[in-house]
Amino acid sequence: MLLGVGVLINYFDRINLSVAAPQLKHDFGLTDGELGWLLSGFFWSYALLQIPTGMILDRFGVTRVNRVSTFFWSLFSTLTAFASGFGSIFGARILLGVAEAPGFPASSKATGYWFPRQERAFATSIFDAAAKFSNVIGVPLVALAVVHFGWRWGFGITGALSFLYFLAFVIVYRDPSQHPRLSAEEREYIREGGATPEGPAQGGEFGMLGYLLRNRKVWGLTIGFAAYGYSFYLFLTWLPNYLVDTMHMSILKSAGYTAIPWACATVADLVVGGWLIDHLIARGFPETPIRKTVLVAGMLLGLAVFGATRTTSPVWAVVWISIALSGLAAAAPVGWSIPSLIAPRGGTGTIGGIMNFLNNLMGAVAPVTTGYIVGATQSFTGAFLTAGVVLIVGIIAYVFLLGRLDPIADPPSRRSD
Repeated sequence: MLLGVGVLINYFDRINLSVAAPQLKHDFGLTDGELGWLLSGFFWSYALLQIPTGMILDRFGVTRVNRVSTFFWSLFSTLTAFASGFGSIFGARILLGVAEAPGFPASSKATGYWFPRQERAFATSIFDAAAKFSNVIGVPLVALAVVHFGWRWGFGITGALSFLYFLAFVIVYRDPSQHPRLSAEEREYIREGGATPEGPAQGGEFGMLGYLLRNRKVWGLTIGFAAYGYSFYLFLTWLPNYLVDTMHMSILKSAGYTAIPWACATVADLVVGGWLIDHLIARGFPETPIRKTVLVAGMLLGLAVFGATRTTSPVWAVVWISIALSGLAAAAPVGWSIPSLIAPRGGTGTIGGIMNFLNNLMGAVAPVTTGYIVGATQSFTGAFLTAGVVLIVGIIAYVFLLGRLDPIADPPSRRSD
């Protein structure tokens, strides 16, 4: 639950700019292309630091790394409220991306520490669903602040919430080996259930990175998850603006409509991507076919984004986008549970970093690409068609490259020890 709250606030920091975008565009005279760059600013530094962050997490553990991370993200989250133009907003978003880089890899690693394999899907879905649910409550919350008090208050509120989470994490979280209230019986239950062992990679973080980058399974996961990320971040950054510009809604009305597909995605994430998978595995169904079926079927439902290109009705547009986001949301926790399922000892954070690097590179590419497509065509049709094509590439990677979800063998130098 603590990790879920952290992801929830983490995503408040990501969506506040998309909600404030119409006001920022007006106040600073921004073009659609410039707005796309601002919406992508966070993701450039966030993506580039994913692999180094994963290696640092594997070396120093979740507790120490996330304490530092949460403090600085609360600090940098507030900086945008004092911005004076394009350059200062872009710089603040770059710094925020640096500070929040450990967020998802740390959550994935902590879940591997704390939960046996048969409980990991639902545990993962809790923090992953928080990313979707952030739009259900975060978009209206920020929209109210932006409309009634101005865009700077939207960033000030999220900065304050980020600092409160920093305090909560310092007080509450410990790795299992350091937790004073974890009994020996509970620790043994977690260990026997296949929890990820604590401790660094014995062959060194750089050796582990090179070894994993040569593994086909890792690339299947990475390409597939990046394809998911392109559509996810397109909607995360541009959906409110799409409803304002294309469907001619006010900021507050667009916030209400934006919440609908994200609410559907939250339910799909928890029920299908989480509870259903654990339930079926507990009843004896084979693990790999269950997880991969949800993974691929969810991505196929994501192709419903094509439907949004065929309607001028805001209701039908939201229906198609809700179907697409629900499918992607069901697949997402499966993707996030895989690093702890397939990693050799000391490699969970590194696999999570590799996977999240390309995923969040799409978080940088999708807003910019969308901005230029919309600016050139005055329509979101081309942007949605592009997202669908990227999803097809991801489905192919999941089907033909990922393979069984068995642990990758230790690097040869370690197996001979």
